[in-house]
Amino acid sequence: MSRFTLPPEDVLRAREKLVLDHFRDEVRQDWDATLSTFPHPHYELIAQMLVHDGDSDVRDYYDDTRVAFPDQDHELIALRHSHDAVIVEFWLLGTHNGPLGKIPPTGGRHRTRMTAYFVFDENENLVTERVYFDQLTILKQLVGGLDKRKPGDLLTLAKAVKGALSMAGSEPDPRLLDTTEPDLTD
Repeated sequence: MSRFTLPPEDVLRAREKLVLDHFRDEVRQDWDATLSTFPHPHYELIAQMLVHDGDSDVRDYYDDTRVAFPDQDHELIALRHSHDAVIVEFWLLGTHNGPLGKIPPTGGRHRTRMTAYFVFDENENLVTERVYFDQLTILKQLVGGLDKRKPGDLLTLAKAVKGALSMAGSEPDPRLLDTTEPDLTD
């Protein structure tokens, strides 16, 4: 299929339903239902240059993020179709009540604008959820509510900065670095 041709309406509707079911099941924390939207679960978190690949790895990702943000939710902004993807803009929301990697819980809430590309293969299987967001936006909101005059909050702030810095030096997943330019000759 040409990159200039959208699939028929029934295909777009089926993709959209799958993506909306995926979002709903993530909020309900129904991991079996969420994972059933993929033949092989695969997430790419571009801000962190991380890949979560396969059932076990993706379940660990879900568990880690829900420990950090047990009330994680979203608000849809827009949903768009392309020839091979559904593109969703949304607000991700949550309260930081558990550790986020090496960042201790701050009790802060965040509302972060994100974009996710749900990429489909030629057989209409969901093969990737690729998420773009700004990590600093989240971190600023998580520590922004700490009272810098309280010793306990200052200690939490110091631990959060130390944790964020220690996570910042990790190597990017090579699968996200090995890209090829598209053929635009047609």
